[in-house]
Amino acid sequence: MAASPAYGEEKGGSSSLGEPEYGHDPASGGIFSSDYKRHDDLKEMLDSNKDSLKLEAMKRIVAMIARGKNASDLFPAVVKNVACKNIEVKKLVYVYLVRYAEEQQDLALLSISTFQRGLKDPNQLIRASALRVLSSIRVPIIVPIMMLAIKEAASDMSPYVRKTAAHAIPKLYSLDSDQKDQLIEVIEKLLADKTTLVAGSVVMAFEEVCPERIDLIHKNYRKLCNLLIDVEEWGQVVIINMLTRYARTQFLSPNQNQESLLEENTEKAFYGSEEEDAKDAKAEAASLAKRKPYVMDPDHRLLLRNTKPLLQSRNAAVVMAVAQLYFHLAPKAEVGVIAKALVRLLRSHSEVQYVVLQNVATMSIKRRGMFEPYLKSFYIRSTDPTQIKILKLEVLTNLANETNISTILREFQTYIRSMDKDFVAATIQAIGRCATNIGKVRDTCLNGLVQLLSNRDELVVAESVVVIKKLLQMQPAQHSEIIKHMAKLTDNIQVPMARASILWLIGEYCEHVPKIAPDVLRKMAKSFTNEEDIVKLQVINLAAKLYLTNSKQSKLLTQYVLNLAKYDQNYDIRDRARFIRQLIVPTEKSGALNKYAKKLFLAQKPAPILESSFKDRDHFQLGSLSHLLNAKAVGYQELPDWPDEAPDPSVRNVEVPEWTKCTSREKRKEKVEKPFYSDSEGESGPTESADSEPESGSEENGSSSSSGSSSSGSEEEDEEEEEDDSGEQSEDKEEEEEEKRPKRKDKEGSHKAVLGTTGSPSEEEEEEGAKKAKKKAPQGRKGRAETSSEASTSESSSSGSDSGSEAEAKQRKAPPSSKASSKEISLLDLDDFTPPPPQPIPSSSIISTSLVTDLEGLTLTDTSLTPTLLSPAFSAVKTYELLHRMAGEGLAVEYCFSRRPFPGDPHMVAVQIQISNNTDTEVKNLRVNEPKPLSGMRIQEFPEIEHLAPGDTATVVMGIDFCDSTQAANFQLCTHTRQFYVSIQPPVGELMAPVFMSENEFKKEQGKLMGMSEITEKLTLPEKCRSDHTIVQQVTSAANVGRVPCGASNEYRFAAKTVTSGSLVLITLERREGSTAQLTINSEKMVIGTMLVKDIIQALTQ
Repeated sequence: MAASPAYGEEKGGSSSLGEPEYGHDPASGGIFSSDYKRHDDLKEMLDSNKDSLKLEAMKRIVAMIARGKNASDLFPAVVKNVACKNIEVKKLVYVYLVRYAEEQQDLALLSISTFQRGLKDPNQLIRASALRVLSSIRVPIIVPIMMLAIKEAASDMSPYVRKTAAHAIPKLYSLDSDQKDQLIEVIEKLLADKTTLVAGSVVMAFEEVCPERIDLIHKNYRKLCNLLIDVEEWGQVVIINMLTRYARTQFLSPNQNQESLLEENTEKAFYGSEEEDAKDAKAEAASLAKRKPYVMDPDHRLLLRNTKPLLQSRNAAVVMAVAQLYFHLAPKAEVGVIAKALVRLLRSHSEVQYVVLQNVATMSIKRRGMFEPYLKSFYIRSTDPTQIKILKLEVLTNLANETNISTILREFQTYIRSMDKDFVAATIQAIGRCATNIGKVRDTCLNGLVQLLSNRDELVVAESVVVIKKLLQMQPAQHSEIIKHMAKLTDNIQVPMARASILWLIGEYCEHVPKIAPDVLRKMAKSFTNEEDIVKLQVINLAAKLYLTNSKQSKLLTQYVLNLAKYDQNYDIRDRARFIRQLIVPTEKSGALNKYAKKLFLAQKPAPILESSFKDRDHFQLGSLSHLLNAKAVGYQELPDWPDEAPDPSVRNVEVPEWTKCTSREKRKEKVEKPFYSDSEGESGPTESADSEPESGSEENGSSSSSGSSSSGSEEEDEEEEEDDSGEQSEDKEEEEEEKRPKRKDKEGSHKAVLGTTGSPSEEEEEEGAKKAKKKAPQGRKGRAETSSEASTSESSSSGSDSGSEAEAKQRKAPPSSKASSKEISLLDLDDFTPPPPQPIPSSSIISTSLVTDLEGLTLTDTSLTPTLLSPAFSAVKTYELLHRMAGEGLAVEYCFSRRPFPGDPHMVAVQIQISNNTDTEVKNLRVNEPKPLSGMRIQEFPEIEHLAPGDTATVVMGIDFCDSTQAANFQLCTHTRQFYVSIQPPVGELMAPVFMSENEFKKEQGKLMGMSEITEKLTLPEKCRSDHTIVQQVTSAANVGRVPCGASNEYRFAAKTVTSGSLVLITLERREGSTAQLTINSEKMVIGTMLVKDIIQALTQ
């Protein structure tokens, strides 16, 4: 036996020494290793320096756990690898720890510090896994640590970590319910999250911890409705169920007026008279005037509208959730849309069919017309399981009416021949229900059931007897022949329920069969001792009824039966016999009840109503476990009744932060603008404007992406956030943009004025430019950088101003804009270069060149920057070939990124396109045709060029919303004769616009973008790229960023925001000893950050 454990412990399954183990994986080696070396190979692999060996060891350990083997003795060896850099190893280590954390609590507690370190890991997956393991340790002593970890994770930059925090909340609540108040605070915070990844998980936590706190949902209701379409499927189910309950408490019933009208009409028809109608005419008119017509709350409509598309979901649970929402909340006229979706689910697995049919059976009782067009979808297939067949029968019976009953009965006739006896019994019951509900087919059904009495199958006959008994109670006098026929069956039928039903019928209607009834009693008295209890009770009842109606023939038989029953083994039968004897046989001791015996036994009994077993199930929320079981399950939340009066809808209004901060920002903007255009103000303007910019810039985009509360782990999630903002915010944005457009034109003019003066050969212009540039600029680099950046700062910092401040700004800015326009005309009229549209200048380039100009007092020395500043010449900016003249048959097209805001839409990148006609003929109708951008991208075409003469060149500008992605925008460039397929792919640096901010503001924003949002790389600067001027020039050429003032001489800081989503991109270049330097980029957009690092390093080291 000593070898047995060793044989089975190849991969470390630890059992007690006496228990034999058998090898399951002989291919992995070490089958005949001795017992004391158990797990040594795995421990060696876990201790090795190679990640591949560690990964293989962890895979084998997890496989052991999956087979049910004990791997707890490997805990110390596994825990050491929590610090492993390989993410795959770390994941498997966390899987192992979750498995043994509860069993090995002492060992798990030893590794708490390791998990806490994991919570600070730069990788979001590791942070989430650490929190998942920590919340899986079911030890009350670490509740404070778990609470702290959840609170930190709820503020994490990664939505995946925040989602894990939401998952951890119910675990902590189940461990210690005293933490409820603190957990509610975390839930409230997470409910405000705008990412779709978090929404479903936090609503699940809300349902588990505080479902009664409906006030937490008010402010987030509209956001949840709008995000619903993009939440993962199981999150959709949870949110829809919660919103169903919420809507029942906050909105009025859409069917309330219809129901009250129906009730009033029925009452009048029953009680009313002509005189009363005349008297009540005025009262009725008054009540009609008082009754307000039902107007659906816009938020109620929003919920119905946003859930309707989910009826096409591939997930059956989502479709079911939307169906129950419509059933409970929608007006009757609109509920019909769910029928088709539910019928589609009947093609799914039998488990799904079972749940769907349960709910359809409940719906079809109240809303029969909804499913009538799909009657054939509920026909039964021979391959259906029994429970599905019975539910389909239920639905068919509910849908039966006078028009389709003949079709349904023909179906039932086929079903009776089935081999499935339970199904046949259910079919016979369904025929009985149809006969009860539809009077005109009652006789047909009864005759059909009587024919079944001659069936060879005893179960079919027995069920038919039970149903016939119920039908005969409706018209007993007309069917005495059937009763006689059934009396003859007592010799053959052995099923107790059927025999009891026949005896009850004969006893109840013994006056209709006076000759047969005593004979039946005689036969039953013979076999009394051998009958089942239910039959014996009916024999006693039959004897009593016959004694009261025909005592001459049945007196002795009755006494005989009662004597037999008196000594029966069952006490119910003994008690019944004694009770009936005292009641029907008069003696001296019997009381006054003797006189009323006949009335008691032969009283008129109401006919039984054959109802569906699903009739009262709709008080449970459809689709819930409680509805399925027809019993309240643990954790079930009752579906509230509709309120009589509508609650205040304003609780769902969300205050837009822009409005609250508007006044303070306006004041600051006034301070910014005054010193720029007047001599009297001090030097504080530029700093204040720089401070205020990031705040307004982030708010301008309608999302809090720069604040860090709703950052996402991928570009796609950010795009979803942008698309899913509420309708009100998007309207506000459009209004703000419309207000900004006239201001932008003025500001662009002022930009051009300043730029024109900087490098113009004219002495007068040079003097004017110097005055403007030096009005408030102190000596030194920092002040001058702030001053020269003032023009472009004013654009972003004034985004939220109202019409009052706008008017003031226009008045102040009128002189410089008019000068700029005149200068533009004179420049564009020159013949030295091709006339393009206004050329944008990278603001950081302006800063650096103006600095060089002022310091040297000479013309610009850097050739690459000179043309950019002197004139908007096309050749100054890096150009890309869009269409070669050979491929374009003489038509050559080049493009560049002008780095100027696109006038039509601030979220688009402006692309300047130069088209040259190198042919001998005129090119006509040059235009963009059929742009086919990827999902989310948008293209604003340039105006059509009607004529382009031979040798001429035209320059146009088009806008492209790249959605913060470097994927190419594809479109067709068309002439009057040809079509050319072209594509524009942006460098990552062109997807952003410069942002100007103070040093303190930069550090504050950088602090929010740590962890996984930070990318750091080391590089070696070549000799030619070590001067301040060259470094700034190379960085700004690689990316459209703005220089940020910096107190340290060895640091360079730049800031920008992505054009589409407005996410901040912060760049820090720190020079170290010798030629080494460190580049750090902080951005929510990890993909953009990674690509930008490569581009900037390439620009600095080439």
